[in-house]
Amino acid sequence: MTTAPAKAPRIQAPKRPGDRIFSTSTVVAGSIILATLAAVAIFLVAQSIPAFTAPGEEVPTGSFWSYVGPLAFGTVWAAALALLMAVPLAIGIALFISHYAPRRIAQGLGYVIDLLAAVPSVVFGLWGATVLAPMVQPFYLWLQETFGWFPLFYGQVSGTGRTVFTVAIVLAVMVLPIITALCREVFLQTPVLHEEAALALGATRWEMIKTAVLPFGRPGIISASMLGLGRALGETMAVAMVLSPSVVVSFFLLTSTNPTTIAANIALQYPEAHGLGVNVLIATGLILFVITLAVNSLARFVINRRKAFSGAN
Repeated sequence: MTTAPAKAPRIQAPKRPGDRIFSTSTVVAGSIILATLAAVAIFLVAQSIPAFTAPGEEVPTGSFWSYVGPLAFGTVWAAALALLMAVPLAIGIALFISHYAPRRIAQGLGYVIDLLAAVPSVVFGLWGATVLAPMVQPFYLWLQETFGWFPLFYGQVSGTGRTVFTVAIVLAVMVLPIITALCREVFLQTPVLHEEAALALGATRWEMIKTAVLPFGRPGIISASMLGLGRALGETMAVAMVLSPSVVVSFFLLTSTNPTTIAANIALQYPEAHGLGVNVLIATGLILFVITLAVNSLARFVINRRKAFSGAN
């Protein structure tokens, strides 16, 4: 009876100093990110406990949750409206740059899109308050006269045009470059063989995009949309400069009574806050932190369910 030969010991190549430095630096960088995130979360939770446990008469609206509820609604509502406008337009621009425009025009548009992403938010806020709001006010009157039967356009139109709809337009313009740039890069990564196979089977360019490019880029589109949503959720100055805020829950888009966002409320209230008021504002920041974390976790879950984005060419 023969026995199986013993396995030879596995020979490992000696690590070079560069490999050790690179692996150590990546571990340190990842640990710093996790530690920073944990430190922010611990700070928010620790500073929010007094607001959660304070008697109702010491909170502005009687209880913390009745105070933060309209703020959370306004944050999600304005960001969702912005995303609803920005994502289709961003996908169209990205497809034009990647598959329709001549090379020189595509390069120029790509540079412009990248530059727009670097414009400070305060500039968008100034533009929205001084240019956009007066310009769209007559359009709001037409919307109310024509579609006033629809609940979103019901009510007395604001005389200044500074409504949550205007804020959503400003936020859409702000997140448009981010979503467009990422979608463009994803569409350019579509395997050339997939595109050529669709065209060889007689598909038109749009049919090729619909059957090859968009399915391949769907996870990237979701990631780009969530990144844009993250900026819209946390945007502060543009919302504070454009909107005439109220702590209310309202779906009306054209009236002068508008829900504000958590970030804008913190920016406006923090200079005059003291004592428990500071803890209340920090607690609203914790709610915004949780909302953003939940949105990104949901996006990651959706992307992980679809493994189409393989990067193969």
